[in-house]
Amino acid sequence: MDILDRLLGHDAWTTRQLLLISRDLSDAQLDREFDIGHLTLRETLRHIVGNVIVWTDLLYQRPATPSDESPERKRSVDYLLARFEAAYADFAVLARRIADEGRADETYTDYLDNPPTQKTYGGTIAHLITHSMQHRSEVLHILSRLGVPNLLEGDVLSWEWFDKSKLNW
Repeated sequence: MDILDRLLGHDAWTTRQLLLISRDLSDAQLDREFDIGHLTLRETLRHIVGNVIVWTDLLYQRPATPSDESPERKRSVDYLLARFEAAYADFAVLARRIADEGRADETYTDYLDNPPTQKTYGGTIAHLITHSMQHRSEVLHILSRLGVPNLLEGDVLSWEWFDKSKLNW
């Protein structure tokens, strides 16, 4: 396993764990405002998942994935988890392929910038992983303030202790 495999595995597993922990919380807990992240746990989780979707679409140079969010579905942590699983599998496959082909320094067009700009594949892959890590830290802080017990630390070494064979992208 190389460094990219470790970072992808840790990123996916840790985000998944936080989504699973959040499934058991009430709407009041998910929507309670704090002075961190995107103010609520639900919105911070939606931001993490949404970024995986958007950046993956950009890396593939395809149109943005349409949202099929009804008001009820968009509030559901299970819905976020399903969207995350699908998007991250897609992202991890592409990130691995780019690394294997030695294309990390090649550029693509970020058509969401105005005007569109060139970005490197490697920089974007690193950005997405570190961006998620930053927001997971905020999620852990919010969960702690909500009194959720026995939270994971979220570090790579802790992840290595768990069974990674269940990661299937």
